[in-house]
Amino acid sequence: MAQKKDQEIKKGEVVIYKSKSGPYLDVRLEKETVWLTQKQMAGLFEKDVSTINEHIKNIYKEGELKKGATIRNFRIVQREGGRTIERKADFYNLDAIISVGYRVKSPSGTQFRIWATKVLRSHLLEGYTINEQRLLQAENKFRKLQEAVSFLREKSENKLLAGQGREILNLLADYSKTLTLLDQYDKEKLALVKKGKGKFILDYWKARDVISEVKRELILKKEASDLFGQENGGGLKGAIGSIYQTSGGNELYPSLEEKAAHLLYFIIKDHPFVDGNKRAGSFLFVYFLDRNKGLYKRNGERKINDNALTVLSLLIAASERKEKEKMVKIVTNLLAA
Repeated sequence: MAQKKDQEIKKGEVVIYKSKSGPYLDVRLEKETVWLTQKQMAGLFEKDVSTINEHIKNIYKEGELKKGATIRNFRIVQREGGRTIERKADFYNLDAIISVGYRVKSPSGTQFRIWATKVLRSHLLEGYTINEQRLLQAENKFRKLQEAVSFLREKSENKLLAGQGREILNLLADYSKTLTLLDQYDKEKLALVKKGKGKFILDYWKARDVISEVKRELILKKEASDLFGQENGGGLKGAIGSIYQTSGGNELYPSLEEKAAHLLYFIIKDHPFVDGNKRAGSFLFVYFLDRNKGLYKRNGERKINDNALTVLSLLIAASERKEKEKMVKIVTNLLAA
C-alpha cells in the first residue's frame, strides 16, 4: 500500500522516505524529530487507519507515552477532487511511530526507525555546524567592533580631535548599530561593505567645478582664503582616478560605498590642495554620494551627518597610512546603515 505524494506541508522541512518494498512518504522534520499522520503510518505499516488509531489510543491510555509530548497539530494542503483544500491534521513523532510499529509487529517499522535515526543524526550535525559558523561570525563582528572602539579611543587623544569626544561616541554608536550584532549576525558578513552601485561617474572637471563653487561660497562667508582649493600638483586627478582603478578588467573598488570611502580618504591623506583638504574631501564625498542617490536613508535622514563627517575627516587626517583599511571599513559600514 503506497502513500501518494499528494500533500504539501507548509511549515518545517520535508524529507522523503522510500524503502525497497515499502511506501513513498513525505516525512515532516521538525523540533529534532520526524512526524507522520495516522494515514501515513497506515501506509507505512500496511494497516487500516482505524487499526493505527486504536493502537495510538491504547498507547496514551496505558501511559506508555504522553499525548502532549508526542502529538502536534500542523496545517497541510491537500488536493481533493481537483481542488486545493487547506486543513489541520494531527502528526505523531518518532516515539509514537516506533510504539505503533512494535504493536502491529511490522518489519517496515524497524526499517523506518533506522532511516529516521540516520536522518535526524545528519540533521542535528548539520544544524550544529551552521550554528557553529554563526557563532564564529558573531565573534568576528564583536572583535571588529572592539577594534573600532580601540581605534577611536586611541585617536581621540590626538590634538587634532580635541573637544570631539561626544561626537566620537556618537560615531561609535552609529557604527555599532550598522553591525546588527544581536539579531542579524548571521545574515551579513562584517567586513568591507559592498552594496550599492552608482551610475554617476565623478571626473576631474566635475570635481573642479564643485570645489570652485564651494570656494566661492566660503570666501563670501569669510571662512576660507584664496589658498582654499588651490591644486598642489596633480593630486586631485590622481585621487579621482584611484577610485576607478581596475585590475584584470575588474574594478578595484566596485561598490558605491568603497568608492566614496576611498575618495574621502585619498583627498584628505594625499593633500591634493594647498589648503582645505579635509573640507574639500568632505564636500566631494557628499556630492558623489548625493549624485549616486546614496547619501540618504529611506527615512530621509543623512547616512552620515555633518558632525559625524567632521569627525571622520579628522580621524582620517590623524590616522596612519597602515590604518587605511580600518578607516575605510568604518566609513563603508556607516554608509550601509
